[in-house]
Amino acid sequence: MGCASVGDRGDYKNTSWKSEFVFVSSLNLPPFPDPHTMGEYDTVVGVLLLGLFFNTYLYGICTYQFVTYVQSKFKDSWWIRAVVGSLFVSDTIHSAVAIYAGWDTCVTNYANPASLGYVGWVIPFTAVATSFTAILTQIFLGHRVFLLTNNKTLFALISVLSVLGFVFGCIAGIKSGLINEVAKFAPLAPYVTAWLAFQTSADLLITLCLTIALSRSKTGFRNTDTIINRLIGGAIRTGLFASIFALADLFSFLLHRDTNLYAMFAYPIGRIYTNTLLNTLNSRATMKLHETVVDSDNLRLSTQQNASRTTTGSIYVRKEVVTDTVNLDDRSEVDGKYEEE
Repeated sequence: MGCASVGDRGDYKNTSWKSEFVFVSSLNLPPFPDPHTMGEYDTVVGVLLLGLFFNTYLYGICTYQFVTYVQSKFKDSWWIRAVVGSLFVSDTIHSAVAIYAGWDTCVTNYANPASLGYVGWVIPFTAVATSFTAILTQIFLGHRVFLLTNNKTLFALISVLSVLGFVFGCIAGIKSGLINEVAKFAPLAPYVTAWLAFQTSADLLITLCLTIALSRSKTGFRNTDTIINRLIGGAIRTGLFASIFALADLFSFLLHRDTNLYAMFAYPIGRIYTNTLLNTLNSRATMKLHETVVDSDNLRLSTQQNASRTTTGSIYVRKEVVTDTVNLDDRSEVDGKYEEE
């Protein structure tokens, strides 16, 4: 009986294997690639997927930030709400396109490696969408610099750099779609270089201006300076991450044009800009919890201190009102109390 059952089980296995083989064969699937050539796709498909994964992760953070912004019910000006809405819609569409790019590369053209030599419409769309996100964020932060410094020249310079980056980004994207063939991308180098150079210059200039303006606004009071230090940290992060990815995108395109390494950095840049802007706006809720009034409709950083002696003769009450560039129409004042010897 034992031998018979073993034999039966072996027959079952053979029958099952044959059935599965017939089923798979009926699907007309292409043969698996040669394992010895699989590594050749690491810098073409692998890096592209890494960029798409990171982009999807950042889009999830963008969605959380957007929901937080909506639920916080800030009384922002209509143009700020329009900027936030436009960025979120752009990010949603671009992230959907990125997922489509992954599907098209890894599934639709799985057995067609020759398709990797062409960009189709996804890469051109990515360049234009990223440029659109960058210019909205940079103009918003440039306006913030203007209201902190009241320097029209700085705002004009930031605007010019941002507009030039947007224009060259659109040109680079459109031309890449017209050329289509990756092997013929050499003429794109000047446009891509100008695009990412202007975009990075605008980011670094905004970061430098915000850092200097906020540093000069320190008062020596712990509560106020803590908030200002947070704003400085946010200003540095604003330009740092976007600049790192833009420069990595640029050098990858110039030095490794036969790979998709540049795409690993190109896809997430737009989400970095959106997260930067939304984090700047949402940070006001945290500041209110720390008894700091943030008002950004007039977008000027000013600190007022009033001291009055109480009846005990040993306790002073100082009133601090911090008005920052983050647009909140709450004009109330909060008393911060400090004990002194």
